[in-house]
Amino acid sequence: QVQLVESGGGLVQAGGSLRLSCAASGRSFSIYRMGWFRQAPGKEREFVAHINLTGGSTDYVDSVKGRFTISRDNAKKTVYLQMNSLKPEDTAVYYCSADEAFRRYWGQGTQVTVSS
Repeated sequence: QVQLVESGGGLVQAGGSLRLSCAASGRSFSIYRMGWFRQAPGKEREFVAHINLTGGSTDYVDSVKGRFTISRDNAKKTVYLQMNSLKPEDTAVYYCSADEAFRRYWGQGTQVTVSS
């Protein structure tokens, strides 16, 4: 089993910044990729960004490119999401994810609210 603990959400004004963190524990040696998803009220959960833990390659949804940056600290088994130039439409619960070969784990979610 893998446990994921997120932190760093909160309330920020439009144009502001937040940094989310996600720490993995348990059988985390089997994880090859970690990422972030988000779910706004009344909408489906959507992919935001992910990072390969070995090579560091990244991918982002188009709506956050140039504003969000995902990074990792393999020694701490932690992934970060630096969010700049936040917009009200970024308001959502953000979930950390961790992928094994045949399974995806989820964190409990952290609320990000961007006021206009």
